[in-house]
Amino acid sequence: MMGYRHLKHDVRLAARGGRVIGGVVLAALAASAIAQAVPPQGTAPQAAPPKGAPRGAQAQAQAPGQTPGQTVQDQSVPDNTGLDIPTNLQIFGKLDPNVRKPTAIVNDTVITGTDVDQRVALVAMANEAKLSPEDRERLKLQVLRQLIDETLQIQEAKTADITITPAELTQSYDAVSKRFNRTPVAMRAYLRESGSSERSLKRQIEGELAWQRYLRRRVEPFVNVGDEEVKSIIDRLQAAKGTDEFNLKEIYLAATPANSQQVYANAKQILQEIQKGAQPFEYYARQFSEASTRAVGGDLGWIRAATLPAQLAEAATTMQVGQVAGPIEVSGGYSILYLTDKRQVLTADPRDAKLSLKQLTLRFPPNTNQAQASARAQAFAKATQELRGCGTVEKVAAGIGADVVDNDTVRIRDLPPQLQEVMLKLQVGESSPPFGSAEQGVRALVLCGRDEAAGGSVPNSEQIQGQLEQQRVNLRAQQKLRDLRRDAVVEYR
Repeated sequence: MMGYRHLKHDVRLAARGGRVIGGVVLAALAASAIAQAVPPQGTAPQAAPPKGAPRGAQAQAQAPGQTPGQTVQDQSVPDNTGLDIPTNLQIFGKLDPNVRKPTAIVNDTVITGTDVDQRVALVAMANEAKLSPEDRERLKLQVLRQLIDETLQIQEAKTADITITPAELTQSYDAVSKRFNRTPVAMRAYLRESGSSERSLKRQIEGELAWQRYLRRRVEPFVNVGDEEVKSIIDRLQAAKGTDEFNLKEIYLAATPANSQQVYANAKQILQEIQKGAQPFEYYARQFSEASTRAVGGDLGWIRAATLPAQLAEAATTMQVGQVAGPIEVSGGYSILYLTDKRQVLTADPRDAKLSLKQLTLRFPPNTNQAQASARAQAFAKATQELRGCGTVEKVAAGIGADVVDNDTVRIRDLPPQLQEVMLKLQVGESSPPFGSAEQGVRALVLCGRDEAAGGSVPNSEQIQGQLEQQRVNLRAQQKLRDLRRDAVVEYR
């Protein structure tokens, strides 16, 4: 299960981290060059190659006492194959296609290019992403760093006599397959079709399980949170009642004075890709962020401005829900922020109200242009404005050819930001303005009822203690990983 959680949208972490030509083609080209350099037996020799050009088998076959250009049989290799095999042949390309050239060697553990490619394919598959060549190359660098960290974590876990058994890996793999609505056999085929493998997925599962057990054995027992500390936090929460709290996601890129401009340019490029909307913010956070929160899509959770660095606090307080801001220069690098929601501490939030809604949908015929769509939307808007409560929705919908869908459990907070502001102002029985597109038709929401949100309450002592302990475990885990990186012998090829 851990493998799936890390993959699909990838324990909230509080601390910021530190963060060919193919063999066949090459062989074919080489064979062609050799064939041109060596004339068949019985034919006149060709002109000598230009000065400085590689010398072929013709020159190598000359023996003492022979005139230049005369071909001599290689008596050490019997000519009983029916093949034209050159003398003193040279092997081009890979000798064994099953032997992979290492991309990196981490404390004697080899990470191959195949390992990187299969993990990239795994990430793309889990996020349902179509990668451009540029995105794929950028992702390869991120994946290689993650594989190095993963290798270090598995190695360190083994020093504590922690080994994940094949049975445990199989159990977790089967659970991941189930979450993808596939049998283990079908999942194996799906992975191969996507360019990945069962081995790559199991390797990731092994890394996560091994590191979690290592933390439980070597870190968690030494993390303590006192009663006075918990009481102090409760007191501060009560004092902060009514202040703004922000739900933020972050992409953090570490920078030094030497590479600051390059990192800033990379951050701007990532921001531009986010604004295109091809992939969610979480996708880019998992691939590019160098903070420990990349494992949870950059999620910082609910946080007050006073607990943020000054630059991030200033940005958060001026952002609108749904807005992305950056690159923001912070200590040690640059951040990109995404404000997913905001509320007031320990105060009932109107956005938590549950709504009873009826949705009217008027679909447009194929090839409807913008002018036609606008005209139909205006007629739709007029009809919805004449509604007299939810009891008349079906009748109005039948008159204009619209579909009706009921939903009694929608929270305002779960609606798109533009609709949240609209629904907060509606009275029961009223309809929202029409919204939609020429391709997907036009819609309107009719408010049939509202259950107001209950008032906020202070978390209990056990909840606060658990959160503090988890934060400290994550912080020490990140520190330990930095130590492992510092002491590791990593050889890149």
